[in-house]
Amino acid sequence: MGLLSQGSPLSWEETQRHADHVRRHGILQFLHIYHAVKDRHKDVLKWGDEVEYMLVSFDHENRKVQLLLNGGDVLETLQEKGERTNPNHPTLWRPEYGSYMIEGTPGQPYGGTMSEFNTVEDNMRKRRKEATSVLGEHQALCTITSFPRLGCPGFTLPEHRPNPEEGGASKSLFFPDEAINKHPRFGTLTRNIRHRRGEKVVINVPIFKDKNTPSPFVETFPEDEEASKASKPDHIYMDAMGFGMGNCCLQVTFQACSISEARYLYDQLATICPIVMALSAASPFYRGYVSDIDCRWGVISASVDDRTREERGLEPLKNNRFKISKSRYDSIDSYLSKCGEKYNDIDLTIDTEIYEQLLEEV
Repeated sequence: MGLLSQGSPLSWEETQRHADHVRRHGILQFLHIYHAVKDRHKDVLKWGDEVEYMLVSFDHENRKVQLLLNGGDVLETLQEKGERTNPNHPTLWRPEYGSYMIEGTPGQPYGGTMSEFNTVEDNMRKRRKEATSVLGEHQALCTITSFPRLGCPGFTLPEHRPNPEEGGASKSLFFPDEAINKHPRFGTLTRNIRHRRGEKVVINVPIFKDKNTPSPFVETFPEDEEASKASKPDHIYMDAMGFGMGNCCLQVTFQACSISEARYLYDQLATICPIVMALSAASPFYRGYVSDIDCRWGVISASVDDRTREERGLEPLKNNRFKISKSRYDSIDSYLSKCGEKYNDIDLTIDTEIYEQLLEEV
């Protein structure tokens, strides 16, 4: 998703009024692009990586580690020293969801030859060295997936208290709005997901049980009836988008040589990525507790789940059109290539009108 650079984002109530118009014209735009490129072949395979970093402050005297909420300043400095000074600078820096986060990419995409692989680690080293050079004393750049004390009291520097009142973007009991990037896109997205859903997001991660863990492990939230209903026994409860989007990962983006190659590549990655995710799983800590999982995928999926109670199948359909099986950010539903079609066995949620329009045009 591109970063908003002009204008201002709409609230959910405003968005709702224009949703059908945007949906219809989005389909038309897709069809125009599809017809323009569907017969194009022999484009160059290009790809690039995006690494998300956390800014961390170490208080060695008090044995305390906190997330540093100065990502905006660090980003401004890096962009001023880099791409604004030299358009061909080997690195690019972009904002991320957390105000303690930045994202680094190569200045130019990598090509499709094997020799390009020899430049990837070198560019990653350049990014880390470049960003570290603008940090202060006792500050560091971390690429850990999940900050172990995310959501614990005082986990940010400067310290801020959460704002569970109506004026807050997330209304979280644990994640202060100050930890969200100040760009209006991120706070609005957080608020709109909550408004569309009709309640806060709900994330429940199973607690790791050892001899010192109470059984059942139960958290109480007397000051928040919504949290009391949403939290589960023997689970770590979280209630904000920041618990998912405020984590870090490495992403890879590809430009294939043609549509058919892109479909085939998509299907191959669909089977490879879960294996890589399992091998690289490194996030067992949530809100200062040890969980019984070590992968953030379910957490990030739940953190942006904007489905209403009707769409989740908890109430009969009345104001919504469809029951939707999973979050907007989740695993894929189907294979796209010709050779992968035979493996499709999941029932899809289909807007019949749009489906027929696509069939006619394609």
